[in-house]
Amino acid sequence: MVEWLCVKRNILTHYCSILALKQSNAVSGIAVDNDCKLKFLDLKSKRLYRYIIYKIDDKSQQIVVEKLGAPDETYDAFTGSLPEKDCRYAIYDYDFVTEENCQKSKIFFVAWSPDVSRVRTKMLYASSKDRFKRELDVTYEVQATDSSEIEISNLKEKAY
Repeated sequence: MVEWLCVKRNILTHYCSILALKQSNAVSGIAVDNDCKLKFLDLKSKRLYRYIIYKIDDKSQQIVVEKLGAPDETYDAFTGSLPEKDCRYAIYDYDFVTEENCQKSKIFFVAWSPDVSRVRTKMLYASSKDRFKRELDVTYEVQATDSSEIEISNLKEKAY
């Protein structure tokens, strides 16, 4: 009897974890495409990318990967990839050297929401952000509404 209960509990736990992966964002109804997480893990563990830009696809109602930045791309290339009039999420792998001359890296979650973007779009991105950030498990965050808020100096300040 005890063994049967343990088996049932394991099956239930497995089933619940599968449902959690397929579940959409409860607040906004926006799901996260599995490729988003896989590319993030490639950036985090294998360092295959310098940055990833994500967007909410209107047709599929999912957060999807829009662009992958090569490991040698600059911060200017990253900021230039963000649209002037539309919202995006992004991940940026920031490398720096500490005062003790140690090479370090911090991964930043960027919530890009320009003042000139549509109100509906800003609300959709704002309501989906926390869940998406939690799924990626990113500690450092930058919220930006114009280019001055995503200058490299802001990342430096938060990294130290």
